[in-house]
Amino acid sequence: MPAFRIDGYVIVSADGMLADASGVMPEALKFEGDKQFFIAALDHADLIVHGRHSHEGHPNSDRRKRIVVTRKIAGIAEDPASPKTTLWNPSGAPFEAARDHTGVHSGTIAIIGGPDVFDMFMDRYDTFWLSQAPKVRLPDGEPVFSGVPRQTPQEVLSDHGLAPGDSRLLDAINGVTVTPWRRIEP
Repeated sequence: MPAFRIDGYVIVSADGMLADASGVMPEALKFEGDKQFFIAALDHADLIVHGRHSHEGHPNSDRRKRIVVTRKIAGIAEDPASPKTTLWNPSGAPFEAARDHTGVHSGTIAIIGGPDVFDMFMDRYDTFWLSQAPKVRLPDGEPVFSGVPRQTPQEVLSDHGLAPGDSRLLDAINGVTVTPWRRIEP
């Protein structure tokens, strides 16, 4: 049986948004401390999963194996533009088939968004790393999870069996923190 751990990573505004009203992550949500934390985490991941708008765009990006979630294919396909990328349509194939297609058989799978992708793995996360920028507000922005803004991101994570660990300060001037939300074992 393969041994996988599934971790989620996101930074959100004070109102639980990961992008502005146009669906773009604004400069106001970009902080050097969070960027360093994120890149280091992805450098240690064995597989990255994201939607078509969530590519991390960092120097090591092209070296990482990844699954890009898309509705433009029937099930699973090679990405002709990137040899390390598998395209996956969740309505045409199970995640395990897409994962197996990548050749990754154990290790850490990093889920980096967007909202639909985060929601797909909600009951499978071992840890969800929630970074927050408390001084940033994105009215009419794109919520991190489907339950936001009715609930806070923390309430959504708690409802799915995750509990917060100790927060770490990533940017003292702006109060940006990251909190690991870990699966509660029954």
